[in-house]
This record gives sequence, C-alpha cells and structure tokens, in this order.
Amino acid sequence: QDTIDLYHKGFENIPIWYVSHDIKSEGFVPTRINCTEATKDTLGPEVGMAHLLSKTHPDEVYYIIKCAVGGSDLHNGWRSPSSGVPYCEDMIPQPANAIYDPAYQFPGWCFNACMKLLSESFATLKAQGFEPCVEAFCWMQGESDTHISFLSSYMGWYEALLQDLKTTFAPAFDHCTFIDAGISQIWENYEQMNAQKKAYAEAHGHKFIDTIGAGLTTLNEPYGEPDIYHYDLCSALRLGELFIEAWEDAKES
Repeated sequence: QDTIDLYHKGFENIPIWYVSHDIKSEGFVPTRINCTEATKDTLGPEVGMAHLLSKTHPDEVYYIIKCAVGGSDLHNGWRSPSSGVPYCEDMIPQPANAIYDPAYQFPGWCFNACMKLLSESFATLKAQGFEPCVEAFCWMQGESDTHISFLSSYMGWYEALLQDLKTTFAPAFDHCTFIDAGISQIWENYEQMNAQKKAYAEAHGHKFIDTIGAGLTTLNEPYGEPDIYHYDLCSALRLGELFIEAWEDAKES
C-alpha cells in the first residue's frame, strides 16, 4: 500500500511532460500513476524509471519527456523526413485529435507530435535557465511493423528518425545514450524484429534490452481477461527500471 500511495502522489524530483493521443500534461508534472489515462489507475514504464531514479539519485532532478501512441507504427505515423519518402496525405493520415505543427508537414503525425513536444518542453526548460541535455532516448516500439513487408526497412526508418532528432535539437542529443527495447513474443516475426534491433544497437554503440530474456510478461492481467498486447503491471515497471539500468551501464562504460 505504501508503494501504491507513493505512485499516486508522484515523484516531485522526476517531472514528466507527456502526450498520448489527445491526452496531454500541458507542462511538467510529477511522474505518477495515470499520466496518460485519468479515469482509471494505469501506469507506464515512466513510473518504474522515476521510482528507480528517486532511489539512485535522490538529490537530483531528472525530466522525462514522453510521447506515446498506442498501435502506432514506424512505417507511417513515426516516419521522419530523412527516410526519403515524399509526403502523401493519403499514406500518412492526420487524426483529428493529433498535435500538428505546420512546420513539419512532411513526416507522420506521431513524429510531428514528438517534435512539437520536444520543442515546447526544451523552450520551457531554457526559460527556467537550464540548457537541455538528453541523457537517454528510450524506444519501445516495433509491434505494428512486424509484417514482412516492413521488416527489411525498419532499421533504416529508425536511423532516419534518430538523425532528424539529433540534427533538429543539436547539441541536446550530443551525449545521449540510445536504448532500444525488444518486442514481446506474441507478435508475428518478433524474432526477426528483435534480432535486427539488437544487431543495430551493437553496430552503433547503442543499448538493447532483451525484454523476453528479462522475463517481461503480457499474459496475466487484467485477471481473467488478459490484455496480451501490453505488459502486465510489474513488467511495465520493470521495463522502466531496465531503461535506467541500461543508461547507468552506458555511463560507467
């Protein structure tokens, strides 16, 4: 119960600015339960991140910036300009509730939302006298790109995404640790997806999290009618811890 109360209260020294579909924090708030769903108790890996950071760095402040869209893909919604595919309104739909910045019409709408979120959050930090430095970029995606027709291009699209972020927001990403997490085994072609994610990470000095090897599960919750497409509560928390541990390991090495 103490832990549940702590998660409801939130972590004051780990603020988060989040966007999930049309749910937005509109600024930095303490990381806590219900960051992306106000009507029921939900949590994502950011809670596991904040809990571990509050233990290992109790006297420091870390800012989390989260852009998460359920069911989104890299071949469409997260497609970035450097992928080299011309903008097509029919191929890249713009949902009515999406964040949209006319300055970034070329790529997909999830990428637009992320660029706008980073721009606004960085501007807020600079107005407070800080110079933003991204310590870690944590990527947990790929499930919607496991169709065989997308697999061969996936890592190229991912590299284009990273390049556009680093170029647009330099020098904030100059000393960033890039961390990619594998997808669960309930998805088609998950082995091929995870193998190329791992290979890319090793080739570029990034970190890869083997979520299957770490024992993360999707089959147990909600009880009686499990949602197999999302991690169980303890696994979602553990994923956040794994991101922090990978970042800490990169700093030490």
